[in-house]
Amino acid sequence: MEVLVAWGEEAHMESGWGTGWGHTKLAFWMQVRAMALTPGGSPKSQEEQPPLPPLPEDRRQERLVELHTSFRELFTFFCTNATIHGTIRLVCSSHNRLKTASWGLLFVGALAALYWQFGLLFEQYWRYPVIMTVSVHSERKLFPSVTLCDMNPHRPRSACHHLQVLDEFARENIHSLYKFNFSEDRDVLCAGDQVPLPAFYLDRTIRLQRLSQPGDQNKVGFRLCNSTGGDCFYRAHSSGVTAAREWYHFHYVNILALLPTAREDSHRSHRGHFIFSCQFDGQDCQARHFQTIHHPTYGSCYTFNGISATQHPGITHGISLVLRAEQQDQVPLLSTEASIKVMIHGRDHTPFLEHQGFSVRPGTETTIGIREDEVHRLGSPYSHCTRDAEGVDVQLLYNASYTLQTCLVSCFQQLMVETCSCGYYFYPLPSGAEYCSYTRHPGWGHCFYRLYGDLGTHRLACASRCPRPCRESSYKLSAGTSRWPSSKSADWILSALGKRDPRSLSQNPGLRSHVAKVNIFYQELNYRTVDETPIYSVPQLLSAMGSLWSLWFGSSVLSVLELLELLLDAIALALLLGCRWLRRVRAPSPGAATGASRGTPEANKLPTDCRNDINPRGGGEPASLMPHNAPGSPGRSPC
Repeated sequence: MEVLVAWGEEAHMESGWGTGWGHTKLAFWMQVRAMALTPGGSPKSQEEQPPLPPLPEDRRQERLVELHTSFRELFTFFCTNATIHGTIRLVCSSHNRLKTASWGLLFVGALAALYWQFGLLFEQYWRYPVIMTVSVHSERKLFPSVTLCDMNPHRPRSACHHLQVLDEFARENIHSLYKFNFSEDRDVLCAGDQVPLPAFYLDRTIRLQRLSQPGDQNKVGFRLCNSTGGDCFYRAHSSGVTAAREWYHFHYVNILALLPTAREDSHRSHRGHFIFSCQFDGQDCQARHFQTIHHPTYGSCYTFNGISATQHPGITHGISLVLRAEQQDQVPLLSTEASIKVMIHGRDHTPFLEHQGFSVRPGTETTIGIREDEVHRLGSPYSHCTRDAEGVDVQLLYNASYTLQTCLVSCFQQLMVETCSCGYYFYPLPSGAEYCSYTRHPGWGHCFYRLYGDLGTHRLACASRCPRPCRESSYKLSAGTSRWPSSKSADWILSALGKRDPRSLSQNPGLRSHVAKVNIFYQELNYRTVDETPIYSVPQLLSAMGSLWSLWFGSSVLSVLELLELLLDAIALALLLGCRWLRRVRAPSPGAATGASRGTPEANKLPTDCRNDINPRGGGEPASLMPHNAPGSPGRSPC
């Protein structure tokens, strides 16, 4: 009776205080029961029983690596112990299914919103956007290069006869269109020339015409065909002046293409007569400060390279030039303006006056102030730029620093050679190529204008093959003009200028229209730098992700590691359960195992070592001796 009461008390204690304490009490009362069943019930008979082997350590003790027994247990442990806000509400209200479902939907919705915003964030990051940061600096600056052209293209002596034939053909075309007669003055520079002339014939089929086609009425142009004559088009302009200049220019280039050395020696007879005076920072300029070239359209050109850095802004610390603006009308259809072409560009950069030059009017003093801006680009992947032509697959034809224009011109010239089998005369030639002339390359004009039109509409690959420089300087100009010289000072200034040159210009009453003064200076030494800065660098991207994570779940990086731990545990548990399932599938069926145990007497015996199934808290009997309804005994086999 006492044993039964003790058993009831033990069952009550187990349900209230846990299995560990219950196992200990149960073992104690089982020992009392065993002593009661022993004859005599004395301690001596208990001591006569053989001692049990030493028990192993408690199986519930924490191991170095432990896995949960099911995904439910894993999920419950994570939700209970994670630092992510809202996870504990998924398990703490398990008795209220409405709350559990509501919090589950809220959690899934917050997770979906988080990853949606992550997607937007990464989409913007992979666009690699930049912002432009403007800063102002002040320091000494090297004076930029200044190129000046007299706009007086000279006739090469070796081609004077061919140019006279072209002029005669031009007079015929102008007279047929406008009934205007040019003067019959012969070019004195060509008189008496005995220079051998290259073989050349003038293609008189390419002439100026007034178009009457629909859409081209009241336009003037000329017709160009390919080498076979099967494909033709008109170069038409609404302005007859523009059409006449382009038509003359086309024939002019065909003549110059036969004279590859014309650009080198045609300007020598005019050297020294263009610049009357030059001063830089209060000092006289020297001849070594200038480089001289001849341009087929703009005449003799002089490039001034600053000799030192500019220490102060203002007109007196810049360059001041007095220039001759001659109007000899040697090629009237090629040069129609009386001016001086000026371009300001970076040192060691090729000047492209047809794109960036501006004109200075004769009889005026032009003052040009300079402000410099520097642009610093980041390069790949933020922008398409190059450092010193690195990675550019275009052979540069200019022996100068890389610029976008030099690359585009070099690319176009290479395409000209590949497509039209010759190069354009105004650009340098690749190795082994020759200049275009319809004497040697019939139909090249048709090919050139088609290709040039594709370049202007960005249908050629040159735009993508030529990136901008990653570091680039640009000059912003502000100009002012005034009449020079004034009516009061014109006499002595013109007289002084006439004495400076053997060809005295003071005898000409219209001398004011033959001279010009140009002042170029830094308005201020402050210059702006425009730097590209990425909107999202890697630290800024991580910061934005952290802000979104904290907004939706109120956690930190360690919480992300908890999610990683959950993922690893789930993978390990899945592998373990999978291995157990495979082992169970490969094991013999339960029926076969039962039959084998019945046929073998030894199979009904307990294993020799059932220490793991002994009551773990010190009880002296095996677990099979415990009642099936005892706490902690689910009624399964001991081993």
